[in-house]
Amino acid sequence: MKFADLTPVERRVWRAFPRGEEVDLRRDDAPGSDDLADPHDPVAGGSWGPERTVRAEVLRQLLLGEVTEPAEVAALRLVGARISGELDLQYGTVPHPIRLMGCHFDRTPNLYGARTRQVNLSASYLPGLSAATIRVEGVLRLTDARIPGTVRLGGARISGAFFLDRAHIGGDGERAMELNQAIVGDDVWAPGLVAHGELRMDGARVEGAFNLDEAHLSNPGRIALFGPGLTIGAGLRGKAMHADGMVHLMGARVTAAVFLLDARFTGGGRAPGRERAEPAVALQLSHCQARELLLRGAEPITSGVYLRHAQFGVISAAPEVWPPHVELDGLTYSALEPRLPAERRLELLRRDRHGFVPHAYEQLAASYRRIGDDAAARTVLLAKQRRRRAGLAWYARLWGLAQDATVGYGYRPVRAVAWLVALLVAGSVTYGLREPRAIEPATAPVFNPVVYTVDLLLPIIDFHQENAFNPVGWSQWLSYALIAAGWLLATTIATGLTRAVNRQ
Repeated sequence: MKFADLTPVERRVWRAFPRGEEVDLRRDDAPGSDDLADPHDPVAGGSWGPERTVRAEVLRQLLLGEVTEPAEVAALRLVGARISGELDLQYGTVPHPIRLMGCHFDRTPNLYGARTRQVNLSASYLPGLSAATIRVEGVLRLTDARIPGTVRLGGARISGAFFLDRAHIGGDGERAMELNQAIVGDDVWAPGLVAHGELRMDGARVEGAFNLDEAHLSNPGRIALFGPGLTIGAGLRGKAMHADGMVHLMGARVTAAVFLLDARFTGGGRAPGRERAEPAVALQLSHCQARELLLRGAEPITSGVYLRHAQFGVISAAPEVWPPHVELDGLTYSALEPRLPAERRLELLRRDRHGFVPHAYEQLAASYRRIGDDAAARTVLLAKQRRRRAGLAWYARLWGLAQDATVGYGYRPVRAVAWLVALLVAGSVTYGLREPRAIEPATAPVFNPVVYTVDLLLPIIDFHQENAFNPVGWSQWLSYALIAAGWLLATTIATGLTRAVNRQ
């Protein structure tokens, strides 16, 4: 393209490019301003006239050509322009920074497989962005951008940070962004992001932090954030985030915390093809690993939360945050915050949609032991045995009821003492008032109702009273009952103590 074929505004851009100067078409009296306040919204930039229109093919020739000047650093710095046609840099190598701020693109830019230094499309309107497998040596910035189509960055390699703060993306299709298998060398910075459709980040790696503070992710009934296998080198932040759809982070690895304070999870979602197979899920964190999971201040979640085989150092959430159905099998953690009585934590374990999950009770008991609250740990393990009993055969349930009533499955040993004392008092009073007759009066020892009752109750002790005296009538039946009760107590105490010792 010859210089003579350019429009007046294109000539300005052409002259400024070799020296890296900015061309601001919004107001000519402030050519170097970084203020993005523009009375003409880029979303409506399709109506801008020729004084603000630059053909995409002109920009392509500048970026891929050899338009430079000695001792100058060339850069495309254009603000407030309408880019007509398609900016096609597919597979191109662009050694110059690209800064197209507050611009309106008539067509989706094609940066597929391009190699660039730095790309800044802040506050611009783009129908979509096709930049899969792009290589960016610096940062990629879409701050305040309006992109109703899909941002396609699958397989991208971004050496610096990726900025999506306050951007509005998606709405024309099912996906708002594809960042699957991408690598970002620094942070993904997206506070205030508004996304309509799925954010797809499966297999992506973010070396820094992933910030979604106050973001709004909307894909009702489907997946809002899809990041299985996502790796984050620092923390995942979502303070005051609102997700209308499933946040799917199965198998994600987060070095620091998953920070979801004051977050909202509404509606939940289902994986494609499984709409009828399972209930809606708000948080899918199965097999996820992080130092902490923080849900303090979050609104009560109405759809499911799946934590199967996840690993967290600390889980911080009030009991009322959790939804009616959860999955907890294999979940491991070191501590729960805030510190609460065991009874308040047990309610969550009863909500597991797979029913009785022994591992969940073991983990909760272990967390109480780590903080030295053995009484709470015993309460949890007793609840485990009671929950287990409900699934046994009738005869096993009867034996379990006996163990529960007498010694609390070994976790309430004081109960056995209480039963023994009560039976001892009953037997001593009865036989004190109704002394049994001696079998051989000449050789019988002096009758003692207390010792006689002890002889009946404790099968391993022999004070020679039981065999020397023979009660008659109803007191004989009482002796049979005391002997049976003694054997029952002895057996249940031995079983319970054995279980308790094995737990230690």
